[in-house]
Amino acid sequence: MSTTTVQLADLGPITQLRAGKLPRRLVQLYVGLVAYGVSLALMVLGAIGLAPWDVLHSGVTKHVPITLGQAVVIFSFLVLLLWIPLREKPGLGTVSNALVVGFSADATLALFDAPDSLFARIPLMVGGIVLCGVATALYIGAQLGRGPRDGLMTGLARRTGLSIRLVRTGLEVTVVVIGLLLGGTLGIGTVAYALTIGPIAQWMMPWFLVDLGQVGGIPETDPELLR
Repeated sequence: MSTTTVQLADLGPITQLRAGKLPRRLVQLYVGLVAYGVSLALMVLGAIGLAPWDVLHSGVTKHVPITLGQAVVIFSFLVLLLWIPLREKPGLGTVSNALVVGFSADATLALFDAPDSLFARIPLMVGGIVLCGVATALYIGAQLGRGPRDGLMTGLARRTGLSIRLVRTGLEVTVVVIGLLLGGTLGIGTVAYALTIGPIAQWMMPWFLVDLGQVGGIPETDPELLR
């Protein structure tokens, strides 16, 4: 199966719901979003570094009495405000992403304690990254709207004319620096995530992409859309 080109439909929120295969797409969307939250929690439990945006989230929790998942939800809606001038197209998946990922992460963290052994924490980090890649392919492949941070990246890329890769790098460096200044958690897991999540998601995407006939399709040859 070719993984060099993935076609995603560029549809508005109502058209997304009317595009067909909705039951399968809804199941896939919410399985993906729950799995995404679990993957973030696994990296927290691994305690060897968090995903770039979660470095910021964890830094905020050091100063405000909220959980990591609550920080994810709050920042998701703050980022959505930036969609307004960028004129990004939201969808059911956009709002669901803003809510489900954070709640899923908190639920997972409430059920499990972080292990002390490094040999136990490394598999948690690796498992979190791999699961995040699968979850990304699942929820984006459902074609029900991108996550808040995804839309910010693509919107800025479209408005500035810069590549998604460059915009994403700039955003993630910014949130990591702010997170570190706030006391957030940075480690080898952060670097491993940044280097591997794109290739994993791209490899998995053709497995889960729901064919909508590609009405209004746009090519996504390098899916760096993470949340």
